[in-house]
Amino acid sequence: MNSNYTAVIKHEAESWIGWIEEIPGVNCQESSREGLLKSLRETLAEAIELNRAEALEAVGYDFEELSIAI
Repeated sequence: MNSNYTAVIKHEAESWIGWIEEIPGVNCQESSREGLLKSLRETLAEAIELNRAEALEAVGYDFEELSIAI
């Protein structure tokens, strides 16, 4: 699945900080803009995988998965 998310980034003092608007808890801080974007991508991917694993664990078995677009 190829999805787009919105990164909000800011250069503050000697660091770059950023958040993913759509996913609470996905935020990073790095010394460079490029490093920040890489960390945000990695952290977002990990958060999505963790959320997916937790959802599947909670539902147990005998379930259906559907793709939903907004």
